[in-house]
Amino acid sequence: MPIQVLINLFIAFLWMFLQDDWSVLSFFSGYLVGIIVLIVLEKFFKAPLYLRSLVAVLKLFFVFIWELFTSSILVIRQVIRPRINITPGIFTIETELEGELEVTLLALLLSLTPGSVVVEISHNNKVFYIHAMDIPESSESVIKSKDRFEKAIKKVTRK
Repeated sequence: MPIQVLINLFIAFLWMFLQDDWSVLSFFSGYLVGIIVLIVLEKFFKAPLYLRSLVAVLKLFFVFIWELFTSSILVIRQVIRPRINITPGIFTIETELEGELEVTLLALLLSLTPGSVVVEISHNNKVFYIHAMDIPESSESVIKSKDRFEKAIKKVTRK
């Protein structure tokens, strides 16, 4: 995959050189030409086209932003109530992810969303122990977030 990026950059600079125009617009048009060339030559590479991985990473990023936004709204609703009526606690969820990278990424993404913190991960990397601010609401939200994150992480890390 890194070789594809280098080839694309080489084509972009070659395009600028052949056009005798060293501008950003010329580089961008050369980069687009490089993408077209890589798409045509995709079957000759062992790895899939690097743009597919880039799109998957962007999707994961936007899923995280959405989950961050929705969980922040949930926490704000809890905090601005005149009387805080929460039941904090720890619950467990199981994951389908395999490998240290996938499990760590899921744990980080779940911890970064407000209202929940991954306290511990089991030895077999299959069970997360999560502390939630309000068990009834937060646990449902975390489970939905986990499902969305798992799906997006699988697209990024698996071919």
